[in-house]
Amino acid sequence: MDFRQLRYFVALYEEGHVGRAAERLSISQPALSQQIRQLEGDLDVGLFQRNGRRLLPTLAAHTLYNHAVPLLDGMERAREALRSFRGPGPRSLSIGVLQTVNASLVPLLLERLQQAQPQLVVKLFELSGVDIERRLLSGGLDIGIGFLPPRQPGLHSLALYEDELQLVVQDDHPLRDFRKVSLSQAAELPMLLLGEEFRVRQIWQEQLALLGRRPQVQAELNHMNGILDSLPHTTLASVLPGRARQMHAHHGLLWKPLSEPRIPLQVGLVYRDAQRQQAMIDLLRSALDGAWETP
Repeated sequence: MDFRQLRYFVALYEEGHVGRAAERLSISQPALSQQIRQLEGDLDVGLFQRNGRRLLPTLAAHTLYNHAVPLLDGMERAREALRSFRGPGPRSLSIGVLQTVNASLVPLLLERLQQAQPQLVVKLFELSGVDIERRLLSGGLDIGIGFLPPRQPGLHSLALYEDELQLVVQDDHPLRDFRKVSLSQAAELPMLLLGEEFRVRQIWQEQLALLGRRPQVQAELNHMNGILDSLPHTTLASVLPGRARQMHAHHGLLWKPLSEPRIPLQVGLVYRDAQRQQAMIDLLRSALDGAWETP
């Protein structure tokens, strides 16, 4: 039994007539009948009984049909997933990454993708969460890596790891001796923050809103590195993902976990169609396996 015979069987089962099934399959009637007889011989069961001009499926045929349709659907999805890998030129993969997770994931991601798919051309775009979701929906990106859940309808996600929002202050800040800082304490501090289009800023504002508070914003920058470079020269504080500390070793700064409550950040893959993009999702999951473990 092979997939071609299953496809012939399904067509005959659904049409109930050799002529119509052969026309649907674009083959001759004798060729179709021969394949069905061979399938019956391989399975050692009768699949059809003739009733006038029609063929009636047997109980065995009903059972085979219920198993054959999912198998054929799965094979078609596999072909669709692999179709983009064909062709003489290298395949490209466009990935949108939040800048607040970019530095901690991208170097390892590039290394592992090159090992797994040497012919793959990887295009990385450092974007805000809003831009990642907009480009995914418009087809400008194949997949995104950012904070979950996605905000736009029509997008799906797969969690990779959890981070948390932390307070960043100068090493001579009045809170320097605190092991943790409560949300209400942090709400009192004048802040240097990312712009409002960034998910980190939005999450921070949402948490303060639950306390009936607003952030004390005195300055904004559109890049995390700029914030970390500037903080030692100001009296301002900031809030950023805790993992950024591992990748951005800035002297003169202290990172303080937030409490009451802790603010978790879920990071993962964002995509449009899991069935069509399953091969891509599996490739990125494999490439990022263990990337979030603390060194």
